[in-house]
Parts: sequence; C-alpha cells; structure tokens
Amino acid sequence: MGSSGITFGKFIALRRAEMEWTQLRLAAELDRSEVWMSLVERDLQQVKDLTLLRRLAAVLGCELGELMALPQPAADRPRSRPRKATSATLTSTSAAEEDDVRRRPFLTLAAAALFAPVAGQQAAHAETASPLAGLEDLLLYGPGRIPAPRREPTQEAVAASLLTSRQEFKAAKYDALAEALPVRITAAQMVGTQEERARNVAQLYNLAARLCIKVGDNNLVAITADRALTSARAGGNPLVVAESQRMVSSSWRRQGGLARATDIVVVAAEDLLADNTVPETARLATRGELYATAAYTAAKTGDRSYAHALIREAADSAAAASRKSGLVDGIQGVALHELSVHYELGDAGRAIELAATIDPASLPTAERQARFFIDVARAFDQWGKPEQCYRALLAAEQAAPQELRRGAVRDLATNLLRHDRKLPGIRDFATRAGVQTI
Repeated sequence: MGSSGITFGKFIALRRAEMEWTQLRLAAELDRSEVWMSLVERDLQQVKDLTLLRRLAAVLGCELGELMALPQPAADRPRSRPRKATSATLTSTSAAEEDDVRRRPFLTLAAAALFAPVAGQQAAHAETASPLAGLEDLLLYGPGRIPAPRREPTQEAVAASLLTSRQEFKAAKYDALAEALPVRITAAQMVGTQEERARNVAQLYNLAARLCIKVGDNNLVAITADRALTSARAGGNPLVVAESQRMVSSSWRRQGGLARATDIVVVAAEDLLADNTVPETARLATRGELYATAAYTAAKTGDRSYAHALIREAADSAAAASRKSGLVDGIQGVALHELSVHYELGDAGRAIELAATIDPASLPTAERQARFFIDVARAFDQWGKPEQCYRALLAAEQAAPQELRRGAVRDLATNLLRHDRKLPGIRDFATRAGVQTI
C-alpha cells in the first residue's frame, strides 16, 4: 500500500476497495456526500481538517501519520464561481504546493501533539458511562435490566410521559430524556389495549431514535428506528407510522444507504397523502416533513436538481397545511431543512442568504434554535468565515448547551482552533465541546 507515487486519493480508493465498501458507505461514515468522496478519491478535493483525517484513519484502519504523509491536491475544489487564472495566481499555487510538501512532516507531528489523547485520557474517556446506557440495556437485554416504575403505570401517566418526553427533546434536555426513556418505554408496554401500547411505544422509540441521532450513535439509531416502525405498524396510526419511516430513513442515511433513505420517505409521503382516514391538514404537514428529509438526503448524494425539487414540494405542502391551520411550525421546519440542503450542496452563500430571512427568536424550541445556529455556523465555515462561524456556535450554546456534544460542533470547534489568536475564548469553547486541546 505504501508504494512510491501513490496519492492520498488513490490510497483511500484502494483501501476502500479492499474493505469492499462503496463510496456511499465510506462517505456516510464521514458524514459527507458521495460526490465529495468521489472528488477526494480522484485527488480533486483536499482534506485538511485533522479531526476528519483522524476519523478517516480510524475507518480505514490505518495510522494518521500514514495518511498525512501522502500527497494531496494543492487546493480544494472551488465552491464559488471560478476565477480566470492569472500568472500571479499560478505562481502562488506553485508556491503553495512547495510549502505543502515542506509542512507535511510538521502537520503530522502537530496532529499527534495536539489531537491524539495522551495516555490516561483515552482510558478515562472510555470509562465514561454513555448517556444512552439505560436505553442500550433495554434494547439488548429487555426490561429486566430497567428499574421498575415507582408506581403502577396508568394510561394517564403514560400520556403524560409522552408529553414530557417531547418537551424535554424540544428543550434540548437530552440527559434527562436519555435517563427517563427506558422506564417510560417499559411503562408504556404495560397499559392499554394492544394497539394503544404499540402506538405509545412507537412514539417513545421515535423520540429515542432522534435522541440517538443527536448523540451520534448510529447503531442505536438503527435499532430504535426499527422498534419504532414495528410498533407503529401494530398500532395502526398512519401519522405515527410516517414518523417512524422518517426515522428509518435517517438510519439508512447514516449507514450509507442514501438512495434507499430517500426512497423510504418519498414513498411514505405519497402513501400518507392518499390516506383519507387522516385529516388533510395533518397529512400535508407530515408530507412536508417527509419531503424535507428526502431533500436533505438527496443533497448529501450531490443530486442538486432532485434535492431542490423535493424541498420545493416540502415547502408547498407545509404552506398548504399552514393556510388550513394558521400555524407556521411546518414552514419553519422546512426552512431549516432547506438551509441544510444548501450547505450539503456546497452553496454556502445561498444558505446564509436564507438564514438572514429567518428570525431565530421566532423558532419555538431550544432544539430548533440551536439547530439553526449550528447550520449557520457550518455554512460560514464552508464559506471561510471563522469569526461568523464562532459567533453562531456561541449562539447555539446559549440556546441549548447540550447541543455542543454533536459531532458537527466538535469538528467546527477543531477547525476554529487554528484561529485562536483572533477568536477570544475559542479554546475554552472547544474544551466544552469535547475537543482535546492539550
């Protein structure tokens, strides 16, 4: 594998082929699009982010130093309109290539010094209990490992626990939700008719899947989404089934099945729209959510036209539901998905333009506000504007401190450490986000 003349992109392509993985699967492991992965393997896209390089090395089963020693293209693929090359531009590019060769050994040492955890730190991290440990026990071993409810469950108590769980998620109180969900799910399995139990359990597992997405545990996303869909089908409520299908779609996307993930929610949206047993307003609102999810997934594949078509369908459905109900919640949700679509397609400028039309104070929940600011931060990072990126991350932290644990925030914070001289407090922020800064 280490033969002379091999490039960074060729190394990754060969390693991926040995693992019998598709570009889609590898891209999903890195939370990137298939188009981005293709550009990397063809040596058209540079990978400079040390956190991403560490993740890539772990996935491929190689050493970080081995990856960083391989030659990469001199510059990233342009994300904005290309400029005509001038002699000065060509000269600076040549100099950049030369500097890149000289700096590579230094970067390897810097990566080891700044980002590899020292002895003891890694062990301590491994011993830290997962916030999802109780949910893992319930899923893997059954309710026998879960503390019994303090009181005999009633239908009223289960309904109240569903409402509380939704409120905790919206308030971004993920630790409290993670701790309570196993007992709440166990209680929901004990009361009501068979259909009522199934519906309640499905709704709690849908929240569990969303929680696992926040924490970044792909294995638990898959299991909780499957439990949700199985229970929802037994419960017979089309809206709960549709939400469960959306969670299954998210699971497929995170496992690399982007085409299937898109198809799942598109089919679900059309099936729901044809179901006259559901009030039209609810059908339209849920259809908008499903299409918005499909648009985001299509954007991750790089399918620009399909992603834009899907997000337009989502906006039209949400607007129609709003006209009937007078509520704007669905419209706001679609707008946030559209922000993510622009980012995934590399259209940072369009993402920021859209963000400027959204009043974050009007977003009704802490979770949604934090999601908005994190997406804005990602767009500014993509656009090469670290100061604005940092301000957006601070706003996200103020809205929902527990959102800082997301992988996207850690990646952004790691990138911003390069600008610590002009970003006061960034090192403390990175530490709060879980980045090793020693």
